[in-house]
Order: sequence, then C-alpha cells, then structure tokens
Amino acid sequence: MINVGLGAAIGAVIRYVITSWWKKLRIDWPLATLFINITGSFLLGILTNNFASNSSIMLLFGIGLLGGYTTFSTFNVELISMMDEKRWGMFALYFGLSYLGGVIAAICGMMI
Repeated sequence: MINVGLGAAIGAVIRYVITSWWKKLRIDWPLATLFINITGSFLLGILTNNFASNSSIMLLFGIGLLGGYTTFSTFNVELISMMDEKRWGMFALYFGLSYLGGVIAAICGMMI
C-alpha cells in the first residue's frame, strides 16, 4: 500500500503545480480542474487497456498517482459555487464537458 500513498502524493503535487500555474492566468473558469480530470481520464484509459492485469502498476499509477492527480471534490465545489452564483450556463457547460469529456478521453486512452 505504500505504492498507493507514494503515487497519490506525486499526483497531488502535480495537480497543485498545474492549478497554481493556471490561476496565474486569472481566467474566470475552472479550466485547471477540467484539464486535470480530462487528462487523468485519458491516462487511466491507457493504463487500464495496457496494464489492468498488473496490480503493482495499477496500484501505483492508476489508484495512487491518478487518484491523487484527479479531483472529483474540487469539481463538485466548483459546480456548487456556479449554482450559488446562478451561473447556469457555465454550470451546464462545465458539467457536460467534464463528464462527457472524461468518458471520451478514457475511451480514447483505452484505444492506445
């Protein structure tokens, strides 16, 4: 289980660096979270297709690294914030892009 914790720590640091960089752009849209979750879905698709039978790789990279890298909780907080601010168009677009984009990215990753 140390490999899961190590992977999660690395994934969280990568997510933090990407989010910090993106915040410097001062864009009023959660592009960092969208990018992180879509790329995480894509990478998980690649891992699943190529290494599903290798539990060591899946624990370190799939559950650990990508689990620490992607962020469902931040996604939900951002959605709730959009609801509170009654930004319904942004809410619908972000929700749709995140879920549909994540599924499409995972499928594309599984094709590699």
